Amino acid sequence: MPKIFEYLGILIFFYSNEHEPIHVHAKKGEFESKAEFFIINGEISEIKITNIKGLKPLKGKELKDFEIVLEKYADKIVEKWISYFVYHKDVEFEIITKRLS
Repeated sequence: MPKIFEYLGILIFFYSNEHEPIHVHAKKGEFESKAEFFIINGEISEIKITNIKGLKPLKGKELKDFEIVLEKYADKIVEKWISYFVYHKDVEFEIITKRLS
């Protein structure tokens, strides 16, 4: 389970056996959601947050914080996904220490 970011207690990661479309998971406590990235002509056209069957989704402040990380770090998330799953490279874990807006 490659961890890629931590932000305000939210862990953002990939499972090691992921599949397309490119997506990332976010977990805080017992709550977990995922965000799927839709790419057209090499550009992110949409990011869609979805619930995971059998798990309680992020909500409220945590969901908003996840959305902010996705907005600010979308390109970096996709880059890390490609590095890990296509090129089989390790990805750097980063802790975001300042509140994003």
